[in-house]
Amino acid sequence: MRDIRSKITFTLSAILYFLFNLRLASSGVETLKATSWQIAQTAPYVAGLTYVIIALLQYMADGEKLPWDRRLRLFFAFGIIAGLLFGIYEYAGVDVGIK
Repeated sequence: MRDIRSKITFTLSAILYFLFNLRLASSGVETLKATSWQIAQTAPYVAGLTYVIIALLQYMADGEKLPWDRRLRLFFAFGIIAGLLFGIYEYAGVDVGIK
């Protein structure tokens, strides 16, 4: 991460990761618990998928290592997708009370 643009996009991807995994509840403490539980449920799968993709990319690049920020960006990207899909699954068909 050499320039300011890459730092900003890295920070935005981290914020989006937490935003897509945010689970709202009735209070702040309950929201924190639900969000932590969401991340704890999806992080192992996201980390495993990221590990496989990184291994594949390094194999294709003749063993050249990926920088740590690229690894985290991949993790955040897969985490955003997982958070979105899991959120759609959780909230699908829930009556929100609007009639």
